[in-house]
Amino acid sequence: MPGSGSRSQPANPVFLHDRAFAIISAMADTPSRIDEVQERLRQAGYLADTATGTVVHLASVLGKPVLIEGPAGTGKTQLAKSVAAMTGKPLIRLQCYEGLDESKAIYEWDYRRQLLQLQLQQSRPGADGPPGRAPAPDLTAAGIFGEDFLLSRPLLAAIRSQQPVVLLIDEVDRLDMEAEALLLEVLSEYQVSIPELGTVAARHIPQVFLTSNNTRDLSEALKRRCLYLHLGYPSVQREAEIVQLHVPELNVHLAAEIARLVAVLRSADLKKPPSISETVDWARTLLALGAAELTDDVTRQTLTVLLKYERDIAVALAELSLA
Repeated sequence: MPGSGSRSQPANPVFLHDRAFAIISAMADTPSRIDEVQERLRQAGYLADTATGTVVHLASVLGKPVLIEGPAGTGKTQLAKSVAAMTGKPLIRLQCYEGLDESKAIYEWDYRRQLLQLQLQQSRPGADGPPGRAPAPDLTAAGIFGEDFLLSRPLLAAIRSQQPVVLLIDEVDRLDMEAEALLLEVLSEYQVSIPELGTVAARHIPQVFLTSNNTRDLSEALKRRCLYLHLGYPSVQREAEIVQLHVPELNVHLAAEIARLVAVLRSADLKKPPSISETVDWARTLLALGAAELTDDVTRQTLTVLLKYERDIAVALAELSLA
């Protein structure tokens, strides 16, 4: 564990505010009805269905994290960003990857400042020590395990924040099991235990969103602590509405054509199916080109906005009879 010291008892522990008070504070900023949540998300640029609006509402009221699973490119990360925009809360993001450890996810001691502080302590007049040798450092007097020497990483930053925040733990399925276990205390108690300092607890309960692309099964312990939401690719009608929300200048007919063609591509044998954001990018591309409809030539010319592998492009051209 980073900065483990020789003291067996933590000094001056930092205690939590009452959790019930924090949940009540979170409820004060929460829309009172599901349709209001959906409308506020829409204003933030996210078209949410009833199930998504319900989970976002309950997560805020109950003070529970949300685990969002589904294929890549279905709007999981964007949901957390939109909730932050909807509520006006800062977004703190932990991007997960294989090999992520405590020093990058939770906290780390500022070793350089600690060393400088110890050297300063040793150089002070009256420091005890054998003749001709530097005195032994007094860690207690030096105070090197105080909050001033603590470097907050995303999880601790969310816990220590002076204002309510949205915490996004992105692609949690990329973590190994040991790193996943580091999340459990934060997700259940909204606190972090630091041996040298004590228990640092949340001043405000953060709204927590975890995303997973289902590359591996997550532990039951993590799932128990979360509300669950699955986001798949939207229907053709829903995706056309998403396109119109983000590209309102596009005509309704072309938005529907785009959504239908993307649905066909997702049903093909592609290495990487088009994401929702790529569908929106394609719509913006067609608008920039002044296209009024999806002709074969326009589709061939712009297919690389949707597909990023040569093999996928060849498969798509064959699927659309454009080869």
